[in-house]
Amino acid sequence: IINNYLDRTQGGAVDSVSGMHFRDSKRKVDYVLAYHYRKRLTQQQPKAGSPGPMHKAASVAFVSNGETRKGCLELQPDNGQHATQEAQVVELGPLEALEEEKRLQREEYECNLVAAGLEIEKDAENKSQGLSFVRIHAPWQVLSREAELLKIKMPTKRMYEIKEEGGIVKRLSEIWCRLTEPLQPLVPRESTKMKSLSYPFSREKIYLYNIRDKDTFFDNATRSRIVREILKRTSTKTRNSMGISTLIANNVYDAAYPLHDGEYEGQNDDMNERKLLYREWARYRVFYKFQPIDLIRKYFGEKIGLYFAWLGLYTEFLIPSSVVGIIVFLYGCITIESDIPSKEMCDQRNAFTMCPLCDKFCDYWNLSSACATARASHLFDNPATVFFSIFMALWATMFLEQWKRLQMRLSYFWDLTGLEEEEEHPRPEYETKLLQKKLKNKNMTTENSNEDEKDKLTWNDRMPGYAANFGLILFMIMLTFSAVFGVIVYRITTAAALSFSTNETTRSNVRVTVTATAVIINLIVILILDEIYGVVAKWLTEIEVPKTEKAFEERLVLKAFLLKFVNSYASIFYVAFFKGRFVGRPGHYVYVFDGYRMEECAPGGCLMELCIQLSIIMLGKQLIQNNLFEIGIPKLKKLFRKLKDERTEPKEKMDTNISKDPQQWDLDYGLEPFTGLTPEYMEMIIQFGFVTLFVASFPLAPLFALLNNIIEVRLDAKKFVTELRRPDTVRAKDIGIWYNILSGIGKLSVIINAFVIAVTSDFIPRLMYQYAYSQNGTMHGFINHTLSYFNVSHLKAGTQPENSPFAQDVLFCRFKDYREPPWSQNQYEFSKQYWAVLSARLAFVILFQNLVMFLSVLVDWMIPDIPKDISEQIKKEKSILVDFFLKEEHEKLKLIESFITHEKRKHKSGTKVQRVRAASFSQFNRSQKGSIASFSSQHTEV
Repeated sequence: IINNYLDRTQGGAVDSVSGMHFRDSKRKVDYVLAYHYRKRLTQQQPKAGSPGPMHKAASVAFVSNGETRKGCLELQPDNGQHATQEAQVVELGPLEALEEEKRLQREEYECNLVAAGLEIEKDAENKSQGLSFVRIHAPWQVLSREAELLKIKMPTKRMYEIKEEGGIVKRLSEIWCRLTEPLQPLVPRESTKMKSLSYPFSREKIYLYNIRDKDTFFDNATRSRIVREILKRTSTKTRNSMGISTLIANNVYDAAYPLHDGEYEGQNDDMNERKLLYREWARYRVFYKFQPIDLIRKYFGEKIGLYFAWLGLYTEFLIPSSVVGIIVFLYGCITIESDIPSKEMCDQRNAFTMCPLCDKFCDYWNLSSACATARASHLFDNPATVFFSIFMALWATMFLEQWKRLQMRLSYFWDLTGLEEEEEHPRPEYETKLLQKKLKNKNMTTENSNEDEKDKLTWNDRMPGYAANFGLILFMIMLTFSAVFGVIVYRITTAAALSFSTNETTRSNVRVTVTATAVIINLIVILILDEIYGVVAKWLTEIEVPKTEKAFEERLVLKAFLLKFVNSYASIFYVAFFKGRFVGRPGHYVYVFDGYRMEECAPGGCLMELCIQLSIIMLGKQLIQNNLFEIGIPKLKKLFRKLKDERTEPKEKMDTNISKDPQQWDLDYGLEPFTGLTPEYMEMIIQFGFVTLFVASFPLAPLFALLNNIIEVRLDAKKFVTELRRPDTVRAKDIGIWYNILSGIGKLSVIINAFVIAVTSDFIPRLMYQYAYSQNGTMHGFINHTLSYFNVSHLKAGTQPENSPFAQDVLFCRFKDYREPPWSQNQYEFSKQYWAVLSARLAFVILFQNLVMFLSVLVDWMIPDIPKDISEQIKKEKSILVDFFLKEEHEKLKLIESFITHEKRKHKSGTKVQRVRAASFSQFNRSQKGSIASFSSQHTEV
């Protein structure tokens, strides 16, 4: 019994309002601790007719009112017979000893919580083993104390008007509001014209705040945040456990979580914030509506609110880029018939006889057989893609600038301006490692040791972890390159094997078959390695032993991003910049293995293959990893946990008086625990890379990203509302390290797109031919210009085509390169055209990069990070806050002065009557010592 309060008055169901309150239906459940227990075995069972107290009513609950610590420690049974039976305990085995230690830790921890002012309610442990809950309530005294310590900003009585921009901006804003009215979610909106002045909570200045009801002044999210802070800093002497995180890591408790605000669907008409979020945000049928960002922030906290605000802005920005991408693609479709190079390639009258694609088994072939590939390449390799690359570079800059502005606006309305970095508690793993270090050095001589180094982990302590990180990350990157090389070998060997086929259709479709199957294999490898790298990155971060959760998260993000970035883009980089660059030439090919040549690009260039590679990997990752995995894996985990709980809990006969309806803490325990926003950000950052890095080869990437994100927003929303336990609210003023990663990808995209256009596409060779080598300034003769001659008699012995029907007729074959002809003195050396085109390509990279960087800096400079109206409002708020304080202090001073004046008047009137009485008394009795009149006058003066 905790604090002498044992509630058995109601033998029936737990009387609580929607499972959100204590049994008295008044005190709100702010936090829940869950644990599994196993009772010790006794030598004899209780006699019939005299059951122990635990078997009387299943609804028995132990409640603490938080008054004293003494009552908390009096955990004694209320039945003498039961106490006697408990004394007759069999000798403890290892498992029972561990359970007993956990029980003692829980008792000590809960007593310390009561000492900290919290009120707790426990379930009765009426089975031999099972699941039990500790419900925690924070009274007003605790809430006000902790709110002051945490400097939580709360609304004051003062309201002020938000200045709106006038003129055409206001008019456009009103029109936009009318047009988007059907897209607004049906949730209570905060006023955009009036704002409450906020100030860090102070008990001394409690008169400043608009406190109508102490139970509702702090909302549920703030209450749970305050309780979580107390849980994190409350320690136990047993095993030196520092806070709830350590206890959960040691399996003393299974989980600690705040409650959701009731059910999200049901027949009852009671509306709560969770149900409102589900109806207006977390369903696919409302995909067209804006997100209720303020309600998301209120329910889940600022950190999650900022994530969904960022995701919403990113999705909105994908709309214009998708439109431009579609226009670029349609331009390619419209101009395909007027493209002279592809028409020349498809014209069978030209009869370009090409050199064999492999040794011995491949025959000479006509360039017109690659007509389909050339026409398809034009869809993505046309002058419009250069414009689109510049547009997307500026788009990325504008997106980041707009996000900084939106972030500042949200910070103002969410009272995050001036938010200080909160001091974080050390992680349990860090404390354990530090304790091991102290114990190790306890008996050692520490005369020359530094005291500061004893209280923290130094660089030397973490050296093994750093070494393991460096070695394993290097190994994982090499593993990724090995996987890419394996796919390359597959392509080469499969292409050679299919070339042996007697089927004409198979031989003609070798390139398409090999490319498609290789990309699918590549996708499967990427998905598998992605999951492995996620686990490895977490393990590597854990052995580094970061001190705080923030440091842990940042290091985890950097490792996971590095590994997943290399994994996702390694094969794409190969196709874009390396494939076909080291092939050699006829008669002098580069071989991977004996008889297997390095693979070449298609006659139309590698850009089409890059497009196929990019599209399949991007769409595959979005469809399988971001959607199927995200939906399926949580459901499988939930099912597995449910089966595990059913298997571990014995099927004992329960009291018939127990309510069959599960309470909210039972329902929330069955949900998946929240593990952080890193996976959510990571998949969007990788997608951002697909949209920006190689957009020159795939203009439709923003469109597919947009379609995915429309689903992704609702998928994440549904997951947070219905499938995850309610996360702890975390205040954050920005998205942290993710912004730096986004900015880095944006800058890298400029360089990569410059090289894709210059090196991978035929844009520069075409430009050079049209303005430097064409006789009439047109593209006629471009294909012939890019093909070099080779004398077939110079082929190495054993590499000539076998059984070729054209062998007698072919004297020269053509291959794609800028080389001197066989009749030249420097035969097969690079020609002047090669060096001219290479110079033009490098010049284009430098020009493109500097131009786009200059435009990006210009856009960055033109768009201020803080909106002008928000900047003015922040200054205005500071001024109003000072005036408000002066006014309140002035009124307080006037009140004190009026009270003193009133007391003086009251006192004077009292002393006048006293003086008259004293005078008459002194006349009647002058012989007494001292002068009563003089004393009265002195007293009056005082």
